[in-house]
Amino acid sequence: MYGALWRVLPGPWPVKLLLLLILIAAVLAALVIWVFPWVDSFLPGLLLEGDVTIGAGITG
Repeated sequence: MYGALWRVLPGPWPVKLLLLLILIAAVLAALVIWVFPWVDSFLPGLLLEGDVTIGAGITG
């Protein structure tokens, strides 16, 4: 799949690399902006919000 994507991108390899990095950044941004919040709305009990105690149970 990555080879096919590399062949479809136009230009010499530096241009292809730049376009690929921009494409990866766009996909990651879409995940953070739309996908992760959408999934979080279905799984509200999995994340602890303010119920975290650091260092509890450690005996020295």
